[in-house]
Amino acid sequence: MSGDEVRKDVRRRPGGRSARVRQAVLQAALDAMVERGAGNVTIGEVARRAGVQASSVQRRWGSAESVMLDAMLSRSQDELPVPDTGTARGDLIAFARLVAAYLATPLGAALSRTMAVAQDNPEIADGRLAFWRSRYDLARAIVDRAIERNELVPGTDAQLVLEMVIAPLHFRALHTRQPIDNRLIELVVDTVLLGSGAS
Repeated sequence: MSGDEVRKDVRRRPGGRSARVRQAVLQAALDAMVERGAGNVTIGEVARRAGVQASSVQRRWGSAESVMLDAMLSRSQDELPVPDTGTARGDLIAFARLVAAYLATPLGAALSRTMAVAQDNPEIADGRLAFWRSRYDLARAIVDRAIERNELVPGTDAQLVLEMVIAPLHFRALHTRQPIDNRLIELVVDTVLLGSGAS
């Protein structure tokens, strides 16, 4: 089989070697972050854990920070799906519970700490913006559905609503270390909906 034929065969097989290598590298980055902290992860460490050449990781991602951000973003898509309970209140409570549960895991804690110091590193800062943009785009469906059901007024700022719901959770996880329980989540959601003019 010629080189061109091999490349065509690879393109025809979704989830081939390239996908497996990417998954191994991203998992290795997550494991390293949890064990060593985001500031101590190197490309060499990630490559060793994934069983690949460091040069391959360097060529594809460029830096340890980029690998970590790709890993965190990919995992967060799995860990933080957008709920659809039938009401804005139910959706926001369910979403906030998912965020709180995620922040309580070693990976979620590593993610929040990395995002908190992102301004110190341009690559992490860019990745942080991309991470939050993707989360807002996905979670915007909650507010869009609420507007369609006349629970929120047209023109409601979806990003602001979501920020007001999750900010207290991140604040407690990062700064005060106070517990995040269902009572707090419901109080935050009810306060945000009241302030947003929910019907």
